[in-house]
Amino acid sequence: SIMAPMLPIAIVVVLLLLAPSDASAQAVSPPAPAGPFQLPTVVVTAQKEPADVRTLPVSVTVVGPETLWNTGATIVSDASIFSPNTYFNEFSARKLSNARMRGVGSSPANPGVTTYIDGVPQLNANASSIDLLDVGQVEFARGPQSALFGRNVLGGLVNVASVRPSLSGWTGSAYVPLGNASTREVRAGASGPLVSGRLGLAASMAYGQRDGFTRNDITGHTLDDRSAFSGKAQLLWTPAALWEARAIVSGERARDGDYALHDLGALRQNPFHAARDFEGFTHRDIVNTTVLARREGARVAFSTTTGFVRWKTEDATDLDYSPLPLVTRENAEDAFQFTQEVRFASAANAPVRLSDAVALRWQSGLFLFTQDYDQDAVNRFAPFLLSPFLGFPVSQASPQAALNDVGLGLYGQATATLRDRVDVTAGARFDHESKEGELSTFYAPAVAPSTNVSAEQSFSNVSPQLAVAFRPAADRTLYAAVSRGFKAGGFNPAAPVGSEAYDEEHTWHVEGGVKGSWGGRVSASAAVFFIDWDDLQLNLPDPAVPAQFYIANVGSATSTGVEAEVNARVTPTGAGSSVASGFSRKIDVDVFGAIGYTHARFGDDSISSGIPVAGKELPNAPEYTATFGAQLAHALRESVALYGRAEAVFYGAYFYDDANTASQDAYSLVNFRAGARGRRLFAEAWVKNAFDTEYIPVAFAYGPFAPSGFVGEMGRPRTFGLRAGVTF
Repeated sequence: SIMAPMLPIAIVVVLLLLAPSDASAQAVSPPAPAGPFQLPTVVVTAQKEPADVRTLPVSVTVVGPETLWNTGATIVSDASIFSPNTYFNEFSARKLSNARMRGVGSSPANPGVTTYIDGVPQLNANASSIDLLDVGQVEFARGPQSALFGRNVLGGLVNVASVRPSLSGWTGSAYVPLGNASTREVRAGASGPLVSGRLGLAASMAYGQRDGFTRNDITGHTLDDRSAFSGKAQLLWTPAALWEARAIVSGERARDGDYALHDLGALRQNPFHAARDFEGFTHRDIVNTTVLARREGARVAFSTTTGFVRWKTEDATDLDYSPLPLVTRENAEDAFQFTQEVRFASAANAPVRLSDAVALRWQSGLFLFTQDYDQDAVNRFAPFLLSPFLGFPVSQASPQAALNDVGLGLYGQATATLRDRVDVTAGARFDHESKEGELSTFYAPAVAPSTNVSAEQSFSNVSPQLAVAFRPAADRTLYAAVSRGFKAGGFNPAAPVGSEAYDEEHTWHVEGGVKGSWGGRVSASAAVFFIDWDDLQLNLPDPAVPAQFYIANVGSATSTGVEAEVNARVTPTGAGSSVASGFSRKIDVDVFGAIGYTHARFGDDSISSGIPVAGKELPNAPEYTATFGAQLAHALRESVALYGRAEAVFYGAYFYDDANTASQDAYSLVNFRAGARGRRLFAEAWVKNAFDTEYIPVAFAYGPFAPSGFVGEMGRPRTFGLRAGVTF
């Protein structure tokens, strides 16, 4: 077990945070590093209003612009390696990316961890994994955030924030990443003022494609080729000193090959090979429009966030994943969501003074949303497959579905600060949703009765939160928090008869932690947590329909764990500098680490697919996650610097299914990157999964079509390449 080494790490971090600070060290502000190291003040919006991450009673990992750039991160899961107890259960197809935190997760249609992009929730996970164009930072807030964000954040949330357009001067970049598997990309962007100080514009684009990693032995083709174009445009307007408004429009068009799924046993014997008679495709189109407005008054801040998200997917695949012409599937999904949030809060520098010793900060808001989702999927069965008496092809519509969802949330939170040392935070949110479902499953010809469901359901909930934080020093915080998490019930587009609907899921979450920084050179945090589930929602494979999943309530569960993070600059500022030469020859060395342990188990009353699963591990929840690494930067001369980076990422073993019958062993991935940067030009070489570790991150039960009982998809093999370009 990893629990033993975790405890001394947590103890050391606690002792460091409680130690008295050195005043002379605090007076020195080191230069901004090139790696994941953060300056003492890191502002996040993981609790809606901007705040110093060190003061929040929440476990938050911030991946800033330097780290995003220096790791070559292009999607959220690339950045997630720095967040302990965070794991993305995803296919190579872009739409299938499901985040899990501390063992909490669910289906794409009703996620347990929700991604917010510039304040707009992606209510379906199929639209959450998009290209990180012009992104300033990604925040991973772990633990239920329902008291502020409501539905679908039982495990936490991923907060993606775009870089604001420049109002002072024009900046930009253009570069070309190239790699093996015929990888080629073009990425470019620019930002600057249209009217100095008042109106700013930012625009960026990316196009990339690569060959697949998995070869179809029947045709000799690669299956999982990938190709996509994405773009983003922003307009920032500051009409007056207190007002600003920003409009953001982004889109992505992906035209990819098929899923790389194959029998799990066969993949382990012969990785990156499949055998099928039909080769399909996965296509996805997304358009997001966001309008943000804020007035920063002397006493009250007013904000609005309006979001429109439209996405659609089309895919076709060989549903039996074998050389035989047995079953194919064509699937089309189309969704539109509208969200509107209005928020009032105390001004950042003007809390309400209740007395000389007590100050009050507060926020309250209203959230409205609508979501429409349509799916039309057809399975085509070969003659005699369904029955020896059916000697003709049969098509199964599974499903034709229309789901409509309307909801609102009202929330409020207040933090009383006592003598600038103790924060007492209390908050709650009321949510109400109304859902409608029109669900149909039928055959053509009509070889069996059709199933038709037309239903409505409503859900209401109150999610409270209470937290206490104590600051023994200005840059250190100890905290304890308890909160209630909530996820609404709903309808499955397709499911076994009697499982068309599922109920709400709730959690109680208790957490204690400590965080802080030292003079700009070291930042660290540690936390322990306990989660207790009621009516856990689980994404289960439909035993009657291949590759089709539905949500079911399976009972109770618990998750306990610990986590810790450290980021540090270990080289003294100015080491090796040469005053006579007029520039610094110092070598900056940044080290970083994050480690988490999760023990997530089903409760005694849990029954999944009619089978008791008490005491078994929750699926797709690694026992531990860890990332350790370092980055070095060395100035050769005033305008030229060399840099190098290495990181090792570790995942503990986990089971693919609720019955704990198939699993992925623990594995690790090692990445390297090195290059040179001048005033305008840069070039670097990189390699990911340098030791070509073979692993299968995702697999699921597949009945008689898979000899091993499961199909899976290989994780990314070793990839390598170059990145070069120009900045201004």
